[in-house]
Amino acid sequence: MAAADLSEAVRALRRASVLVVGDAMLDRTVYGTVTRISPEAPVPVLTVEREVATPGGAGNVVRNLTALGASVAFLSVVGDDQAGSDLTGLIGGQPGVEPWLLVQGGRATTTKTRFIASGQHLMRADHEVAQAIHPRLADRMVRIAQDTIAATKVMILSDYGKGVLAGDVPQRLIAAARAAGRRVVVDPHGGEHGAYAGADLITPNRAELRAATGMPVDGEAALLAAARALRDRHGIGAVLVTRGKEGMTLLDGDTVHHFHAEALEVADVAGAGDTVAALVAAGMAAGLPLPVAARLSNIAAGLVVGKVGTAVARDADILESLGAEGGALRKIVSRLRAAEQAERWRRHGWRIGFADGSFDLLTPGHLHMLEQARRWCDRLVVGLRSDEAMRRLKGSTRPVQAEAARAAVLASLPSVDLVTVFDDDALLALVEAVRPDVLIKGADYRADEVIGGTLVQEWGGTVRLAALLPDGNAAVAGLQD
Repeated sequence: MAAADLSEAVRALRRASVLVVGDAMLDRTVYGTVTRISPEAPVPVLTVEREVATPGGAGNVVRNLTALGASVAFLSVVGDDQAGSDLTGLIGGQPGVEPWLLVQGGRATTTKTRFIASGQHLMRADHEVAQAIHPRLADRMVRIAQDTIAATKVMILSDYGKGVLAGDVPQRLIAAARAAGRRVVVDPHGGEHGAYAGADLITPNRAELRAATGMPVDGEAALLAAARALRDRHGIGAVLVTRGKEGMTLLDGDTVHHFHAEALEVADVAGAGDTVAALVAAGMAAGLPLPVAARLSNIAAGLVVGKVGTAVARDADILESLGAEGGALRKIVSRLRAAEQAERWRRHGWRIGFADGSFDLLTPGHLHMLEQARRWCDRLVVGLRSDEAMRRLKGSTRPVQAEAARAAVLASLPSVDLVTVFDDDALLALVEAVRPDVLIKGADYRADEVIGGTLVQEWGGTVRLAALLPDGNAAVAGLQD
């Protein structure tokens, strides 16, 4: 399928309506720096800089769906503790979500806390009770699901083995979906898959497929044999096996589709399975053919594993990825994508540079400045002033070149690694998002005049002024332009 057709398929995901039932978790990520070893034990001392809390487990499936613009009903169980309260607030604060988070007294909400320093994952601490929810609560959950299924097109069972989908609950939910004429996608996290009998699609990884069938899964023929055995044993419609760096394999009837891995860089695989389940279910709910939905899920998974922490693939991210097949245009990204890419580069220990300007008509001065900037860093991000900002700054006759053309020219330069468009009032926020180690401006500025300079210096970065050309070419950076 051509990129243009896939782009239309991505936009169709906004029409999807999905019911998610499963184990909700609270993911906490603690970011900091390590500069010494503890005198008490041979362990690093983490100086905490910030903490971020997001919905995890089935909650991350919900995050991925809302990132696509889909509407979601979410049914799960939390404990009567602070983590449960925090998770309820986070879920309820997402657009397009109808939350049904039931509370069980005395139950601990599953919480996973990851500690990260300089992009490196140090350790994870878990708080959880992996026991079946109370039978009366399970009955109530099934009743709510029966009422909610009719208002959605597809149901996802996100089973992390924490007790929400224990016992006969999956079979009761699948039966309810069947009675309502709705399709069921299962994201399993365990060995025995009999509880999912009758589902339309199951998305095990290779290890889960091995555990479920007791069969070898190394090699194409063995993996397909195991997938067929799983399908036939439990009457499941189709099997989508995620295979890490080898991509995915879809067994749909007698047809096999293989999708090569899309990830250019792998930063963190956490949550990739949630992304696959969300994307393929949204595709099914939007009426896309299963192979197309699977292909989109593969593209989205490739984007997610390139991000740090449990992440999501937004519809804009996927559309950018599809539009990036034209080579240099891949460098043109949103502010959010620029920040995420900069974080991945930091994980490699690379210095990030940032320069900004209008670059209306690219001159030798611009090229001279950008080449200097690139020598001061390992990766250079360029902020490009928007058309609207140019009109406010220079009048109705500017810019001469529209921002799309200016961005494309910048992206074609070997000295430039990313381009992102900004409005003048958003420049400081862009600097803060990219968090550069080096902030570059033309030498016709003073260091104390550079927007974001104080901020960069506060986190240990530097401000560098690019020299003008010997002839005094004032277009040195287009930075004053």
